[in-house]
Amino acid sequence: MTDQDVPPGWGHNPSKWSHRLPVLLLALAGCGIATYLTLYQVDVLHTVWEPFFGIGSTMILKQSAIAHLLPIPDAALGAGVYLLEALADLPGDESRWRTKPWAVVLLGLIAAGLGVAAVVLVICQPVLFGHFCTLCLASAACSLLGCAAAAPEVWATVQHLRRERERGLSWGQALRGDNAATRPQAVS
Repeated sequence: MTDQDVPPGWGHNPSKWSHRLPVLLLALAGCGIATYLTLYQVDVLHTVWEPFFGIGSTMILKQSAIAHLLPIPDAALGAGVYLLEALADLPGDESRWRTKPWAVVLLGLIAAGLGVAAVVLVICQPVLFGHFCTLCLASAACSLLGCAAAAPEVWATVQHLRRERERGLSWGQALRGDNAATRPQAVS
């Protein structure tokens, strides 16, 4: 690992695979849970595992207004977004916070969206539905933990983008991973 792999002012590299792997695993776990719930919503599975809340899962996944709000099962949408999160965690090496900031920003936006959706889901269960769903809560936990795990890399990238803007790069150039220090200077 070179000095360039650690963001200025940081003691570690947030783009190391040891830091990114939890984000990837949580996204894949969330995708697996959401896919399982989708199979229940489209009647491929006739029951869903529910160890704690009795008919809660059925009420939320099949009978709630939210379950019928979209033209596709809401769990399918969740599975797709979790898959996007996993894919956004893959591009780049351990210096991607500065070489592929677009990928980290994309990961951050997806993780933040999943985090917000998780909070809404957790609040809606008792308030709107009057029931809880074990696997819905597990999915929400994956979202919130994934958001927290992605945050350091996103913050390092935001700091890097600010530095590059201060050095004269446009937002687009900085997001692409251009480097102000190696950019050819215009001759006056």
